[in-house]
Formats: sequence, C-alpha cells, structure tokens
Amino acid sequence: MGFLKALFGSYSEREVKRIQPTVDKIDKLGSTMEALSDEELRAKTDEFKERLKNGETLDDLLVEAFAVVREASWRVLGMKHYRAQLAGGIVLHQGRIAEMKTGEGKTLVATLPAYLNALTGEGVHVITVNDYLANRDKEQMGELYGFLGLTTGVVIHDINNDDRRAAYNCDITYGTNNEFGFDYLRDNMVIYKEERVQRKLNFVIVDEVDSILIDEARTPLIISGAGEKSTEFYKVADFFVKKLVAEEDYTIDEKANAVMLTQNGVEKAEKTFNVENYADAENMQLQHYVTQALKANYFMKKDKDYMVKDGEVIIVDEFTGRLMEGRRYSDGLHQAIEAKENVKIARESKTLATITFQNYFRMYNKLSGMTGTALTEENEFREIYGLDVIVVPTNKPIQRVDNHDVVYKTAKGKYNAIIDEIIASHEKGQPVLVGTASIEKSEIISGLLRKKKIPHKVLNAKFHEQEAEIISNAGELNAVTIATNMAGRGTDIKLGEGVVEVGGLKIIGTERHESRRIDNQLRGRSGRQGDPGESTFYISLEDDLMRIFMSEKTHAMVDKLGLEEDDAIESKIITKSIESAQKKVEGHNFDIRKNLLGYDDVMNMQREVIYKQRAQVLEGENLREQIVDMIKDVISSAVDSHLAGVEEDYEEALKKLIFYLDEICIPANRITIDDLMNLEPEDVKQKLETIAIEIYAGKELEFGEERIREIERVVLLKNVDMKWMDHIDAMDHLKQGIGLRAFKQVDPVQAYQMEGSDMFEEMIESIKIDTVKYLFHVQMERAPERERVVQKTTETHGSNNEEPKKKEPIRKEVSVGRNEKCPCGSGKKFKNCCGREV
Repeated sequence: MGFLKALFGSYSEREVKRIQPTVDKIDKLGSTMEALSDEELRAKTDEFKERLKNGETLDDLLVEAFAVVREASWRVLGMKHYRAQLAGGIVLHQGRIAEMKTGEGKTLVATLPAYLNALTGEGVHVITVNDYLANRDKEQMGELYGFLGLTTGVVIHDINNDDRRAAYNCDITYGTNNEFGFDYLRDNMVIYKEERVQRKLNFVIVDEVDSILIDEARTPLIISGAGEKSTEFYKVADFFVKKLVAEEDYTIDEKANAVMLTQNGVEKAEKTFNVENYADAENMQLQHYVTQALKANYFMKKDKDYMVKDGEVIIVDEFTGRLMEGRRYSDGLHQAIEAKENVKIARESKTLATITFQNYFRMYNKLSGMTGTALTEENEFREIYGLDVIVVPTNKPIQRVDNHDVVYKTAKGKYNAIIDEIIASHEKGQPVLVGTASIEKSEIISGLLRKKKIPHKVLNAKFHEQEAEIISNAGELNAVTIATNMAGRGTDIKLGEGVVEVGGLKIIGTERHESRRIDNQLRGRSGRQGDPGESTFYISLEDDLMRIFMSEKTHAMVDKLGLEEDDAIESKIITKSIESAQKKVEGHNFDIRKNLLGYDDVMNMQREVIYKQRAQVLEGENLREQIVDMIKDVISSAVDSHLAGVEEDYEEALKKLIFYLDEICIPANRITIDDLMNLEPEDVKQKLETIAIEIYAGKELEFGEERIREIERVVLLKNVDMKWMDHIDAMDHLKQGIGLRAFKQVDPVQAYQMEGSDMFEEMIESIKIDTVKYLFHVQMERAPERERVVQKTTETHGSNNEEPKKKEPIRKEVSVGRNEKCPCGSGKKFKNCCGREV
C-alpha cells in the first residue's frame, strides 16, 4: 500500500492535482478583472444571475465568479486569495471538506464558494463555533459581499425573531450551529407560517467542521418545556372514574382497546367538571384525562399489562412476559396508571423537540466544511455525512519542528519539566503557548508559574471575544499563554516583532488528548504561513489516557528502568502505545456517535413525517381530502377490529361497533343494527363511510367552506403537536431503557427501531381518531382558535439523560388552584381533596 501511495500519490494529492487546471484558469483571469472598474466588477453579479436563469450552471460560472471575488477582495479588504485558497474554495463548492492548516485564511477561502452559491438566491449559511466569530466574519466579509451587490446577515443568540428572519433572508448568513439548529426546531413548533424564520436549507459551509460535526455530535439539541397537562389532573380524573359504575356509566370495548363513557357517564362528567358539552373540541384536554383514566382503571390489568416495582409502573411484554425496563405507555396512559396505583406521576413532555447535528446538517442540499484537522476522522465523515476530506497544501512550506514526546513516570516530574522549559524560553523572549485538556490543569500550571513569578495569561473557552484578543497576542515577545484546547479556536496567532529570530512560537502540550486531531490542532497554532515554530508534548504515566489505555506490558517495562521522578523517557514503544491508545478511544467515540445516530435516524424519519404534516397545515393547504381519508381510515379500523369474521354473536359485535362510532363520528340514531346486519364487512365500511361523509358535509355547510378549513387546520395542528410531544417523551424513555432489556442476540438499535415504529403507528392512529372526533363534535359558537399546545421553557445542547431543571408547570384551560373547589364535586378545597398529595 505504501509503495502504491508513493507511486500515485495519496487520494488528496490526486484530487488536488485534478483541481489545478481550474486554479490556473482563475489565475489567468486576474489581469482581465484588474482592468474592470468598480462598477463593471459589481455588474458581474447581475450578469452571473442572468446567465443562471438562461440555463448555465454554477460550475459553468465558477472560474469567472472566483476571479471576481478575488479581485473584489483585493480592492475592499486588501487581501488577494492565494492559489491554495482558490483550491480550497473549489473543494468547498464541490461539497467536500477542505483540510487547511491554521493560518491559511479559511475565512477568506469561504467567500469564494459562498459568493458563487449565493447567486442562485436560495441562501448560503456559514457556520462558525461561537457568536463572536460569526459577528466578526459577517462584519469583515460582509464588506466584500456588499461591494459585489449581495446581502449578508448574522444569527447570534440575543437577536429577536424579526432580525433572525431578516438575516436568513440575506444572500449569505453567518451564525453558530446551535442557533441554526434551534431555529429549525422552533420553526417546526410555530402555529402560523409567518412566525418561521428559516428558509429551505440550501448550501452550508461549516468552519471548524470537525468540532461541530464530530466533537459536538454526541449531544443533541433539545427544546424542553411543560405542556398543558399537569400531573395533578391525572389524579382528579382518576378520582372521578373510580366512582363510575360499569355498563351504567362506561362500557369496555376490548376489540377497539377502548373504554367509553355512556350517555349517563357523559352527564356525570359534565356535572362534575362543570362543562356544558363534554364532547366539544374545547374540552379536548378534559377528554384526554378522563379517557386515559378510564383505560388505566378498567382496561389495563396489574401484573398482566404492567407491574408496580419499587414505586414505578413497569410495562410487561405481552408476548414474553418480560419487564420492559424504560418503556412507557404514550399519550398520558402511563401517567394515568401511575395515578391509579398511587405512585409518583412523572411529568409529561419534558422534551418538546430534539435533533442531532448529524441529522440537521444532512438536511442541507449541499454540505461542506473546512478545518485544520479532519484527515484522522476521514472514515467517519465519509460514512456518516458522505463527505470526503481533501488536504489542501499550504501556501508556504511548514517550518515548524515537531519534537518527540517527552515522557515522565509521575505527573509531578512532568509539571516540573514543563515549568523549567517555559522559564528557559521566557528568558530568551520566545513566546510560549501551553495547551491543557481542562480548566483544572490550566490552573495547576498557572499556580506553578505564579510561584516562579512568570507573568502569563490564562484562557479557558468561556469568553470568546476576550479570548480572541488574548490568543492573537500569544505570539508576542515574552508572552506566556495557557489555554484549554478549544480556547480561542478560529483566531490566528501572528508573530510579533523579533519573534522569528528567537525561534517563533513554542507550543507545549501538557498531555496527549484522547483524539489525535485535538493534538494536531494544538501543534497547528504554531508555524503559520511558513513561520518558524516548535512543538513538544509532555506526558506522564499518571495521565488519564496512559493510565487507562496503556498496556500492562509497557508499564512493567517502565518499572524495570527504575526511573526517578524527574527522569524523562524517550522510547518508540511508548510513542506507539500512546498512538494506539488514542486510536482505541477515537474508535470508541466513533461507535458512540454512530450508535446515537442509529437511534436518531429512527426519530428522524418520524420527525420528517410530522414536520411535513405541520408544514402542510401552516401553508394553508386544503386539508379536506386528508380529513376524508382519516374518516375512512378510522371507520375501516373500527370495522376490522369489531368484525373480524370470528364473532359468535354478530349482532352484539355490530352493537358495540355502533356504540364505538357514536362517540367518534356517527351518532347512534343515524344507523341501526338492521341496516348492517346482512352486509359483508367491506359493505359495512362503505355504508358507514357514506353516512360519516354526509354528516361531515353538513358540518361544512353549517360553518362555511373557509371557516371549516381553518378549523381543520387548528384541530389537526393541535393534535399533531400534542401527540408528537408525548411520542418524543415516550421514545426517550424507550431509548434509555432499551439497553436494560434482556434481549438475547438482538441489536438494541434494531429493537428500538421496531418498537419505535410500532409506537409511531399507534400515534398516527391516535391523531386520526382524535382529529375526526373533535371535528365531528365542534360547535359553531365554540369553534377553536390556533394556540400553542406548549410553552418552551429551556433550550439545551446536551444529553437527553441530563437531569432536567425543575420548572413550574405552565397550565392552561383545564387547571385548578390549590385553594379552589375541587372539580370532583366534593365541595372541599382542591388541596384538601384530590390535590392533597400533589
């Protein structure tokens, strides 16, 4: 393999070679562009747009467009793209990752593909790692784009929705991965299309692509909140249904898996909860609580469907009899069972929306990225994102000297050596940048330097703007800077006067990171643009990486050497052990990210279905056909479950079917058993569908075309949001518990996929039933308006498993104060009745 590489060059070298003729063409246009006036250069933008309309492609325009940007950059910014930067720009336009070393001007490189792709008018997003860099790049590069007639926006944390919308409507938009991801989720929670801020996801350039698509890929974006459903009302509903009498107040329909109130039960509910019409769509929440309480009390059997263990309700697998740890019934049924069994009721809907960066960025039509270090993760980029990594040669040869690692037996010996090295460099004026793996280690080094009275600055990735200023000065004479690995990333370190003569910037690594890529980033801080520099890593056998991953054989070998605390070891075996340990950890972390993606891919397919449904509603599409299909599906399912062809008493089955549909869409007085008695199940479906659609047509006449279409949108939107919110929560519980199950030779991700798909189908069925039910019961004087099902409380980029902060529930509609009368009708205050344990 090494021989072939030597003969033909690496993959990157071959790809860069293929790009060179295009770079030559851009170069040749330099004098032509120089001859144009500012107005003529600016007019090129309109010319390109016109040519695109007339059938040319972006690839057709690339050479000229890049040449235009290059010349405009020189006039506006005083910077002209090097040939290496032109090559990097081509790689990005092709939808690939350009690995370009620190100091090669990646921010300027991005202007080339950003300008070219913005000509379509569909928007270009440039992602940076923090708000400071996003704002800085927008201000600086915005001058260049403005000169060429394009608009530039920036999305940062503190701006309002109007400003966000304006920024996304610009030709080129800068911002952070968190803001863009959260805006996507928030856009899929709005109730009017005008509230959305993002356009379609077209082309994105991700700066520091390894940091965003790999380092941050293990933790999803999560929007949390408290829904309308307060847990105390499960107790109220439970108290109510426990007083009901079988057959008199409710009936059980095993075939439809339903428990329904009789007319007598409905009257009791109206009296108890003081509502005029229990079936009205405005009482959706009340119906939810009562329905689930009925099902929990009279359909779900303890020790058959579930068990109570250590104060928790745990589902029993109906096929295997195993306990399904972590699985929860969705749509509030689990909470209703918890109320029934008088155990602690878990709050519903902690997670309202969530997505991983992996799935967010894969939604763009074209994804590209740039970084100083990506090659070590090339396989992951290719497998997860379909991206290949092209190493773009530096503009000038690298002069930095990378020394062998210096290894010490103890951490104390290592720190002593580091301090001695810093002092020696400081005495001759050579600037030193000390890289640490944590804030704690930064403080240790800082404390030791203070004892030696060596002036220094400490950065720890907290204050981006100050960091950028401090890190940019780390190349000055006598400077000593201590930084965690990520601090100040994205900012160049330029050498001060006289620094070249003392050897350039010295990099000291205080330990090896678990990822080789992070070590390479630290080394890459020195030696920019052909500057001199030096890097050395100091390691002790007590470092976490060495302690956990180094083989016992290596430890034994070191012990035999009988080294003192301050003795250094230089050994190829040790160096190989370090690299082997790093590869192990990298592989482990890749598996974690891949595993997370396996789970999120299941959710992603479901999310796409739900968000597409929401988009149709928001766009004001006519939903009549969809509603009619739902009516047919609900009737078809009802007939299939009641008339399976094995009924001993066909008349009794028809009676239950009519009673079941009476609650949903066809009043019992519209159909008799005799009408259906001699029909085949398919004919029964046909007849019932015809009746239901006639009834619905009457609703349409009553409300009028325009009003009923809006009511359909309101009811469907509310149902989709309620059910999806519950489903996310149920899927989260499923994911947490799936690994605890005793599945033999079954992949947990596969099990999650199978069970998750079943849960999703149940949710879709539930959406159909409730939507049809509410539409058939809606009344003219109480037609529902659009309202948010949920209020957002927090946004986090963190694990789903993190303990959520305790939030006050946000309650609407069905709610009760602790000093108000209890809705159960007892006459007591709520806190002294059903709410006494809340």
